[in-house]
Amino acid sequence: MKYLMLIKNSEAFRAEPVPQALMDAMGELVTRNFQNGTLKDTGGLLPSSEGFKVRSANRKLTVTDGPFSESKEIVGGYAMVEVASREEALRAAREFMDLHRVHWPSFEGECEVRPVADM
Repeated sequence: MKYLMLIKNSEAFRAEPVPQALMDAMGELVTRNFQNGTLKDTGGLLPSSEGFKVRSANRKLTVTDGPFSESKEIVGGYAMVEVASREEALRAAREFMDLHRVHWPSFEGECEVRPVADM
């Protein structure tokens, strides 16, 4: 089953340099998981100031340019994984977030994990 993992954090963390130890550990994790076929795609997102939202409400569309200051958390990145079970998806998310805990102790965020519907 495929799962989409959304990495959410305060945009304030963009002002902090990402520790090199985290970058190195992430590089190893990403390489290993691409090689074993678990990881299908991954990427970080640019600041919300470079994005926009299109909203449908009251039969009208509105476009709002970033930054999205009303948001406490933004999606900072994503990963698409394919695993056999929910437990494996949880293990992958915990491993990813544990790298942050160990190598960037001041980082606060979350990894939202959602199963992808088969169409």
